[in-house]
Amino acid sequence: MKITDIQPYKGSILQVDLEDADPLFLHRDIAAEFHLKPGLELPEGALEEIRTASQRRRAYERALYLLDVRAYGFAELFEKLEQNYEEDVCYWVLGRLVKLGMIDDRRYAASLAEKYVIVKHYGLYRAKQEMRRKGLDDELIDDALAAYAEETDAQLAALLERKYAADLADPSDQKRINRVKAALVRRGYGYDAIRSALEDYYAE
Repeated sequence: MKITDIQPYKGSILQVDLEDADPLFLHRDIAAEFHLKPGLELPEGALEEIRTASQRRRAYERALYLLDVRAYGFAELFEKLEQNYEEDVCYWVLGRLVKLGMIDDRRYAASLAEKYVIVKHYGLYRAKQEMRRKGLDDELIDDALAAYAEETDAQLAALLERKYAADLADPSDQKRINRVKAALVRRGYGYDAIRSALEDYYAE
């Protein structure tokens, strides 16, 4: 297949016209990498290599943009890229990011554990659910949350004081107390922990 013309298209993108085929739209660096020029006869298989290299570049740039906005784990970023790029291209991009240390599931799990437990005040059960939704495996999640296991009681007590004191003002108002219990369950705290925290709260 022969290249008939190469001309600027938009910004750093070139339009590469081909004989008897649709044009390619490639970054200048890809054109330079494959030494593309008008009149060049592409050998068999070269067109597919060029397209793959172009896809990899676009997917890599997309991944860097996403990572600039916030952190991602391997599975979560793969799923994001797979919406627009082929599976092999996504694996190539993620592999490169892992080697560069820009994707690290253990580090990501630690940051999520801190976010959900310390910042959002979720119980360990809710935190684990949220982390699973990010594509992290249970072993990494459990390791990351283990650091906060002993803080649950203190955090629950602080949550009652800060957020639910008005609802707990009357210890005989079971309706409002049950509403607090339900809210704490949704935050991921276990029944025994909630019961114990409420007993301590009223004892004080």
